[in-house]
Parts: sequence; structure tokens; C-alpha cells
Amino acid sequence: MASISNIGLHGNWNLSNAKKENVIYTGNLRFNYFHHHNNKRRFSPVITGCNHGSTYNKVDTINGTKVNGLQVAEAPGKLRNENTTDVGLVTNGKLVEGRFVFRQIFVIRSYEIGPDRTLTMETLMNFLQETALNHVTSSGIGGDGFGATREMSLRKLIWVVTRIQVQVQRYNKWGEEIEVDTWVDAAGNNGMRRDWIIRDRCTGEIITKATSTWVIMNRETRRLSKIPEEVKRELSPFYIHRIAVASEERDCEKIDKLTDETAETTRSGLAPRWNDMDVNQHVNNVKYIGWILESVPMKVLEDYKMKSLTLEYRRECTQSNTLESMTCPTERVIGESDNNSSNRKPDLQYTHLLRLQDDKKEVVRARSEWHLKQNQQ
Repeated sequence: MASISNIGLHGNWNLSNAKKENVIYTGNLRFNYFHHHNNKRRFSPVITGCNHGSTYNKVDTINGTKVNGLQVAEAPGKLRNENTTDVGLVTNGKLVEGRFVFRQIFVIRSYEIGPDRTLTMETLMNFLQETALNHVTSSGIGGDGFGATREMSLRKLIWVVTRIQVQVQRYNKWGEEIEVDTWVDAAGNNGMRRDWIIRDRCTGEIITKATSTWVIMNRETRRLSKIPEEVKRELSPFYIHRIAVASEERDCEKIDKLTDETAETTRSGLAPRWNDMDVNQHVNNVKYIGWILESVPMKVLEDYKMKSLTLEYRRECTQSNTLESMTCPTERVIGESDNNSSNRKPDLQYTHLLRLQDDKKEVVRARSEWHLKQNQQ
């Protein structure tokens, strides 16, 4: 997944023109799981998922709905939604809801958690990236690029993300399972919006929502391009007019630029490693999150949990670059939070900037919101 270059863009772009329809329906899940002695959900290390005892069969249809001949397990009880073809754990994920939504199951592993034994924001972002790429592959239109379609590959085009917003209600723990749904829609005439919903697989609780905007770049000239009509014809059958983050919850405000004078803390000398590169030979956008956190005060990292993150990508970064991470608090409203509301105000809010150390050009602007860990639901 690439980040956007700060270079000329031709054409009339309206990347904020995402459809404003109803938020995805959640409903209820019925799954079986074991209880640990301390009443916390734990899973068998041998039989993963909540469908203990299920047997896997190669089938073409389940409940009259075609599932592409994938290996599936019969799901106990009624499904969450009559239009959903989710029938249990599928190793590599599958298309559901009339092939508009891609769904994949993940188990939280030991190396994906932080000091508090819950998964990290970087892990969440990796799940978003993984499902986005697998969605393209499973749809049958994947080319030889990193998430590119066949028509994009023929034209040497790649996707670049311009903005992404992630809202987290709760971070899952080591050993728990989550279910990630992703889908796409048009964003204006020359952009694409991709959304995600992450649920706790055993309770059906929505724990994360995310939305993003994408445009196309020529991988050789590094210039942005209009979406060719041939690519639009590939994508349009998969567009679904649904939003994960409601309009009133969407972070559309401009992220202020930090300077040496306005930044409260700065961390310099951040150098990309070889393993930070993606297949398009620039830094994978998930890596930026770790660098952003380098300039966040340690007391905040210890006592608070990030509940929202908005990233605005402004240019590419390669292995030869050295970066600076800058952070400044923008809001402090402790004492005004309503612990019974999932939309309560943050205890802390920060503005961030990643920039090239040599010429001070911006790479990523970001805004984060944090809640005291004792206030977590």
C-alpha cells in the first residue's frame, strides 16, 4: 500500500464526495466459545474460531448462495444478516453479501500485541491493508501489482492512499479472534473510497471502523493519473453505497501543519530500514505510525490508549530518506468525558507531522485522540 506523492495532479478531483448512506447493519452473532477461569474468553490453540467441532467440506453453495468453491465450515445457528453468506472460518477469507464485501478472520498473535497485551494500532492497520489486498485478489480482477487490477498493471498504475481515518472502540487481546469486512465505493470522479468494519468474532461487537480515500499513480513517472475508463469498468461492479464511519463522526477537518515553533516534541534521525519497504520500493504506509509515536510523550503511551487516528499522506518516502517526527497537543478535556458514550470527547488530542529531515518537506500529517486506560469500556 503506497502513500501519495506531492506532485502535480491533472483533472477535476473531488476526494471528499463519498456517498452518505446508512451505516452498516450489525445485528447479532451466535458462536460457541470457551470461558477461562477468570471469565475471559479464550480459544483452543488447536481448533480456532468459535465453530468448535465443525468439519470442513468443499462446497459450491451454502444456504443456496454460491461461495466460490472455497473450503468452508458450517456455522451454528442463524447468521447475523439474511443477506450474509458467512458460514464460518475461511482460511483466506471470502466474498460475502452478493460478492460486494470481503471478509477475513484473524487471531491476535503474541507478536501483534503491545505492553498491555492488546493489539496495537500498527497491527490494526496491517489487518486493514491485508484485507484490502486480498479483496482485490479474491474478486478475480487482480493484476501483478500490489493491489492493482489487471488493467492497472497493463498501464503501470498503482494505488496510493491520500487519507485514512481509524476509530477504535476497544483493542482485542492476545488469543482472541476478530472478523474484518471491507468494501469499496467511488469517491468523486477519480478516486476510490475503501471502508472497513472490524468485529469481535464471538460477540459481534463492532470494535473498529475505518474509512480511506485512494487515487492512482503511474509507478514509473510517479505522477498521479485519472482513473482510466477500463479500470472503472473493472471496479464499478464491486462498488457498494455503504459507509463505515457516519458522516457526523468523520474527521474531515484540515490537519494543521506543525513547525519548529509550534511542535512541543521532536524526534530526529528516523531512518527507514530495508524491511520497511513495500513492493513498490517506498515505505509501507503502516510504518509511519511507529515513527509518529516516537515523538509522543512516554507518559501518554503508558497511561492512555489511542482511540482515533487520522493520517493525511502528502509524499512518498524511500530508504534513502531520514525523517523527523513532531508532535503537539491540541486539546485536553479530561473531566468532560461521558464514560457511557462511545462517542465521548477525547481526554487528549495531538497533532503530528512526519517530514524529511534534510529539506523539511512534509510526508504525513496526522491527528490522534486518546482516552485514559481506566476509562476504557
